Amino acid sequence: MTKTMGYRDWRWQALWWHHFFLLWSITDAQTRYSIPEELKQGSVVGNLAKDLGLGLSEIFDRKLRVASEADEQYFSVDAGKGELVVNDRIDREALCGQSASCVLPLQIVLENPLSLHRIEVEIKDINDNSPRFHTKEMSLKIAESAAVGSRFLLQGAEDSDVGSNSVKSYTLTKNECFTLKMKEVEDGKTVPELVLEKPLDREKKAAHQLLLTALDGGNPVMSGTSQITVTVLDNNDNFPVFDKNIYKVSLYENTAKDTFVVKMTATDADEGPNGEVEFAFASRTPDSVLSVFEINSLTGEIQLKGDLDYEKTTSYKIEINAKDKGVPEMESQSRLQIDVIDVNDNTPEIVLTSEPQPVREDAPSGTVVALLKARDADSGNNAKVTLQLPKGSPFTLKPSFSNNYELVTSAALDRESFSEYNVEITATDSGSPPLSSKKIIPVSITDVNDNPPVFSQPSYNVYLKENGVPGSILYSVSASDLDFGENAKISYSILDSKVQDVSVSSYVYINSDNGSIYSMHSFDYEKLKVFQIQVQAKDQGSPSLGSNTTVHVFILDQNDNAPAVIYPSSAALGSLSHQRMPRSAKAGHLVTKVTAVDADSGHNAWISYKVAEATDASLFTVNLYTGEVRTKRAVSEQDDSSQRLLIEIKDDGEPVQSSTVTVSILLEDGLHEPILDLRQKVTEPSKKTGRITLYLILSLASVSVLSVVTFLILAVKCMRSSRSSGSCCMTQSDYDGYKNPNRNLQIQLNTDGPIKYVEVMGGDMLSQSQSFRSCMSPMSEYSDFTMIKPSSTTDFKEVISVLDASLPDSTWTFESQQVSRKQ
Repeated sequence: MTKTMGYRDWRWQALWWHHFFLLWSITDAQTRYSIPEELKQGSVVGNLAKDLGLGLSEIFDRKLRVASEADEQYFSVDAGKGELVVNDRIDREALCGQSASCVLPLQIVLENPLSLHRIEVEIKDINDNSPRFHTKEMSLKIAESAAVGSRFLLQGAEDSDVGSNSVKSYTLTKNECFTLKMKEVEDGKTVPELVLEKPLDREKKAAHQLLLTALDGGNPVMSGTSQITVTVLDNNDNFPVFDKNIYKVSLYENTAKDTFVVKMTATDADEGPNGEVEFAFASRTPDSVLSVFEINSLTGEIQLKGDLDYEKTTSYKIEINAKDKGVPEMESQSRLQIDVIDVNDNTPEIVLTSEPQPVREDAPSGTVVALLKARDADSGNNAKVTLQLPKGSPFTLKPSFSNNYELVTSAALDRESFSEYNVEITATDSGSPPLSSKKIIPVSITDVNDNPPVFSQPSYNVYLKENGVPGSILYSVSASDLDFGENAKISYSILDSKVQDVSVSSYVYINSDNGSIYSMHSFDYEKLKVFQIQVQAKDQGSPSLGSNTTVHVFILDQNDNAPAVIYPSSAALGSLSHQRMPRSAKAGHLVTKVTAVDADSGHNAWISYKVAEATDASLFTVNLYTGEVRTKRAVSEQDDSSQRLLIEIKDDGEPVQSSTVTVSILLEDGLHEPILDLRQKVTEPSKKTGRITLYLILSLASVSVLSVVTFLILAVKCMRSSRSSGSCCMTQSDYDGYKNPNRNLQIQLNTDGPIKYVEVMGGDMLSQSQSFRSCMSPMSEYSDFTMIKPSSTTDFKEVISVLDASLPDSTWTFESQQVSRKQ
């Protein structure tokens, strides 16, 4: 044992010196290395990183790994040095048998991005196997009558090595009767033959002991021996003779058992037992043949008793012996060659070289998803495999080399439509009938932020009662995003805008998580009727996507304002209103008119008047709707000269809001004299009266025309003028509320009472009425014109001052005006 190990150590050193460097070559974009077999584990095959043009850092970053088609992983990569090293013992004879070339194909797989490199490692044979005979002892029986020059075929030795390391020559120990010759058989092989050089004499020597040695061509030379015993027999001097030296038969690999294969035929010229021939397989026939075939020893018929498999054995070469029953037995040999014909009995197979990687939905066409290989254990057309994907698939197969393919994208991907694809690949061979198999490769699609949030409505209308509680929720908007994960998380915000020159964020705020909008304070319809909120929804993708919507907030009026008196002016200012009338007044005489406005709108602004208290309830009445105070009957001498009326003014809202005004009326007997003087004064300046009448007509005509264009003119005038005008008391915000052209304007002229006025009524989309009144003095020489908007917050003291400026002195009465009309 020790001697054998020493010899092997010496042999290893010689091989290492013989292969002191590694040979590699790059052919057809493939790297090829050559190494001897039986290298120790860890031996360097080649610098893989350098040959592939990779840096050491890329080995880690791109997860370089070696994929082998063999079941055993014979090689690995030293990540620190980038070298391909031997991972396990490599026995060339176990891998490739007697094949002249032994090449191990390897696939180097790199990720991020996926790429595949093919390398080949050629395993060089070393002389590590000695020639070996099937049996250590051979026995030959030769008749003593055998002629000089007769040849006797010997069993050849076998060497697992190939090429120059296989069996090259034989030697025979020196003797006086026999020499050794070589006989060439098929495939260029030679077998030894024992040649009789001198006649045998059984009486002198009945047996001859010979030592046959087989030598290989390796360095150092290795050998094997077999002991030959030659027994000299008496005369049976004819050998059985086969009718063919070689029998050739072809069988399909799916041939059924017990099928007849061939009949071996041999004849013997002798008679009797010396001419009876028996057939048998040669003694060195391997079990792989004996388990598949059987021979009838008498007839020479060979039958199939086992299963044929082309993928395991493509051809059987069997030696058949024929010997007679003579003494000594005479034996001859013939060779039977059985070729197995391939049948398409193996389905093609799809093997993943690299696991599929997740793909971004915006990946360009041609992005590599996975690496795979198709293979079929059959041969010829039966092994030609085509791969096919279903129609409409956004993927395609790109061939690379040796039935290797890349699965790449071929169309646009959309994760929102398909978040994962189960790519079904069908492999079909070219056999008859063709066989196929399928493999499903799951490919997941990763999300890209390509969908903005979408609101459930393009706009929202919110109706909110005024005077609400601050902090109460106004509305909740909602948006959805078709993307996934962070790309689908939505936050809400309010875009900055102005409401009455104030940032909208001063009015409301929004919950960024759920889109709920809250008020920051209560709203006053009389100050703000409608405003818009621009809400933006943004996702958390990169880059972030967003969309906007508009929330229209309509403030609904509540009856929160009591009617306010604007005439008589003294009552509007909080003092007692004093009026005078003659005792000669008849029933229906207009004493005065109480005018009030309500800052609310709609029903909440409808005003009614009634007498709450009176010194004499039978003397005066007030019109329910106009507020005109008239006598119910003629004044008598018994009536008190000082009358007091408490007039209650109510709106039509819920709850009802009301206010009161006290009017003091003084009954005078001599009131007619100044009236006569006034008549004369009024009569004399007829030109002035004509001018007043003309102005009234022009005012009425102007109001008719203004029903179409007045608001546009006033708006332009108010916007361009930096100073306030007595003829325009409408603010910019009031004008903004009347930009809508969809208003129904109504003009109403009222000439009753001490105040002449025109009411311009307009209704907006929400049926909320607005009133603009043109106030004109009955005695003014200059057509004073004042716009009053009841729903605005105009200071009533200013209004009253305007009215007072347009009225005559305190001695002026409605009756005097009537007298002037009569004249």
